[in-house]
Amino acid sequence: MDEMRKSDEQIAREAKALFDASVDELDAATLSTLNQGRHRALEEARSPRGELLRWVPAAGVAAAVLVGVMVTLPGPGPVEVMPSAVADMEILLGEDSLEMFEELEFYSMLDVIDEGDDVG
Repeated sequence: MDEMRKSDEQIAREAKALFDASVDELDAATLSTLNQGRHRALEEARSPRGELLRWVPAAGVAAAVLVGVMVTLPGPGPVEVMPSAVADMEILLGEDSLEMFEELEFYSMLDVIDEGDDVG
């Protein structure tokens, strides 16, 4: 186990030495380009858009969880028709509905009288 750890440490040191040597050999123009890219990346990360983009993966996970919950939960029960609506439909579809329309003036007068009683 110690031999494996030593070899890993040795590989890491050699890799670092190779990387440092390759960086030391870069010309000034390449170093300048890399530095400018680094500064642009840092500015992008600090911008409000960068802050917003940081939350995109979390929002995606939250949306997936919400969809999963909606799919697994049972839906609402059957919709029941209100009894008053059924009674109204029976009145409108019944034979007496034509008589009601013929006497519409009488019913509107009753409505006006009823409104007058509520006010006084």
